[in-house]
Amino acid sequence: MNIFEALRQDHEKQRLLLKILVETHGDTAARREYFDELKDELERHATAEERHFYIPLMDDDKAVELSRHGIAEHHEIDELMEKLDDTEFSSPAWLRFLKQLKEQVEHHLDDEEQAFFQIAGRILNEKQKKALGEAYRDEMSELV
Repeated sequence: MNIFEALRQDHEKQRLLLKILVETHGDTAARREYFDELKDELERHATAEERHFYIPLMDDDKAVELSRHGIAEHHEIDELMEKLDDTEFSSPAWLRFLKQLKEQVEHHLDDEEQAFFQIAGRILNEKQKKALGEAYRDEMSELV
């Protein structure tokens, strides 16, 4: 599995978790469980993606700004996760923050898939794509 396939697979999981969470109500076990799963997924993904996708691409002038932008978006996502952590699950504000998070995450994933992946695909050779995909997957497993 190359880096793009590995990242897309996790992106789909994130989209699904966000879709499910938006449909939850109040302070329920389901909302807590899905939120914990999303939080874990986003944290592991950001760490592994920065290490095995963004940082290796920063060596190329064509990818430096995109890498920085992606890392900055991870920070914005982290800040929204902190707001959710600090808000009661039963509060209407929690759902409002979740919807902001969903919008931010989906924007980030779309940016990557529709623009950055194409540029990175021209920078990385097939061997690099595969090695980065394996390193990314290994790290995701270790961070569980």
